[in-house]
Amino acid sequence: MEPADRTTDLSLADFRAATAAQWRRAVLARDVSCVELTTTALTAAATMSGLGAFLHLDPEFALARAAQTDATLDLLGRSEDRGLTELSATHPLLGLPTAFKDLVPVAGLPLTMGTAALPPQVPARDHPLARRVHRAGAISVGKTQVPEFGLPCYSENRIGAPARNPLSLTRTAGGSTGGGAAAVAAGILPFAPGSDGGGSIRIPAAACGLVGLKPGRGRMSDDDAGTGVRSLMTSGPLATTAEDAALLFDVMAGHRFTVSSDAVAGSRSRGSRRKEFPLAEGPAMRTVRRALSEGLPPLRVGVTTESPFSPDVEITLEEPALAALEAGIAAVSESGHVVQGTDHCTGADRFWPEGYHRRFQTLWTSRLAESEFTEEQVTQLEPLTRYFLDLAGSRPQEKTQEAITSLQEFSDNVEEIFGPWDVIMTPMLAFRPPEIGWFAALPPEENYVQQCRFTPYSSVVNVLGLPAINVPVHTDAESMSWSVQLIGKHGSEEQLLALAATMMSAQ
Repeated sequence: MEPADRTTDLSLADFRAATAAQWRRAVLARDVSCVELTTTALTAAATMSGLGAFLHLDPEFALARAAQTDATLDLLGRSEDRGLTELSATHPLLGLPTAFKDLVPVAGLPLTMGTAALPPQVPARDHPLARRVHRAGAISVGKTQVPEFGLPCYSENRIGAPARNPLSLTRTAGGSTGGGAAAVAAGILPFAPGSDGGGSIRIPAAACGLVGLKPGRGRMSDDDAGTGVRSLMTSGPLATTAEDAALLFDVMAGHRFTVSSDAVAGSRSRGSRRKEFPLAEGPAMRTVRRALSEGLPPLRVGVTTESPFSPDVEITLEEPALAALEAGIAAVSESGHVVQGTDHCTGADRFWPEGYHRRFQTLWTSRLAESEFTEEQVTQLEPLTRYFLDLAGSRPQEKTQEAITSLQEFSDNVEEIFGPWDVIMTPMLAFRPPEIGWFAALPPEENYVQQCRFTPYSSVVNVLGLPAINVPVHTDAESMSWSVQLIGKHGSEEQLLALAATMMSAQ
C-alpha cells in the first residue's frame, strides 16, 4: 500500500457497508455467519497491513471462536422470534469482530504496552473489560497499535508500524487508541473499545472521522475505582455512528438489554418477515433511537474556544476547525437548542483556571516517578517517555502534591464551570493530523508542547472527570474530517450520544 493511497476502494467488502446494529441483526437472522464476518475482518487487516492498525492478529483463535458461535446458532435451529430476541439481550454483540488496544490484557495475546523497553507479557486472563465484551459475544481478532504506555497523542513506537490515518495515509491516526480508530475508519472493524486518559478516544476519533465517547469518572465499573484526579483513565467506544457507539457503550457499561414496547411495535410495522424480530436494547441505544425519532428536549449549550492551556501555550485554530465549530453550532441550533458563548453568562476574562498547563503536565507524568526501570530499559524508552521520566524523577514531591491538590479543587467545583449550561461545546483538534513522524522528530520538550497545541481541549475533561463525545461535523476540501467536542455533566453519557446522533443525522 503506497503512503499516498486512500482507503476508499470498496471492492473488498468491509464493515462500512452497514452499521454494527445491522450486522448484529444479520448474524441472528443467519443472513451472514460469524465465520464470514471474522474472515472479512482478518482479510481486511492483512490486506491493509500497511495501515499499521494492528500490532498482533490471532486468526486461528478468532476463526475457531467464530466457528463455535456458528455451531451454537445452528443447534438453536430456526428459532422463533422470541428466542432470537432473548439471544440479542444476553449476547448483544454476538459474532461481531473487534479488537482491544495493546494496553488492555487479553488472554493468550501478547501485551506490549507499545514499548520495546519491556518484554511482552501473555496474560492468562482477560482484563474485566475484555471479559465483559467477550461475554457479550464479540470476537477479538487481535491487538491494535498504541504509543508507548499510551502517553502521546499519536500511535507510533519502536515495535510496530505507525497507525496511519485512513483519510490520508501519510498522516497520523492519533492516539492512544490510534490503531483501533484506524481499523474502524478503514472498515476493518465495526467498532472498537478504547480508553481515554487525556483524549485517547476523542483525539483519534476526531483525526479519523469517528464518534468517540469518553465516559465520566466512575461510570464504567471495570475502570479504576479511584475518585480523585489521578484517576484520569476511562474506557469508552469508537464507532462510525452514534448508534453503534451507544451499542458498544451499553455493553462496556454493563447495562441490561431489554425490549421496549415501542421497539416491538417498530419491528412489526416493518413487516412480518422473520428477520424483523425486535432486538433488545440498552438504555443508551434506546435514548439514541428515541432522540432520532422524537427529538430531544431543548438544551442549553455553551460554546468556548478558550483552551485551558492558554496563555502558557499559544493555541491557533486552523480554518476548518472553526468551520467545524460553526457547523456544530448550526446543527444544535436547528434542533431547537439554545446556544450561547460562555462569556455571555460568566462575564469573566477566563473560563478555565490559570496555571492549568503546568499542573496538568505534572499530573500526567507523576506516575512515572513510581516506575522502576533498569538503566538498560531506560535506554530503550522513546525519547519523549525518557523526558517525562526525567521530569517526574527530578520534581520535588511537594510540587507534585501542589499540582494534584489544585486540580482536585478544580474538579470538586466542576458544577461552577457549567453555570447555566447543560452541555459545553468546544473545537476538538486545533489543526489537521500531522504527518507520520512529525511529532517524534521534535525535541521531546517541543514535542509535548505541540501535542498540547494539537489537542487543546481534551485533557481538561479527564481532570474534571466529566463525560465528553467527539462528533464529526465537517469535511474539508482535502476530505479530512473535523469535529466538535460536547462536554456533559456527570451521568449524561446517554444524552451526549443522543445529541451527537441528532447532529449527525441533520448533515
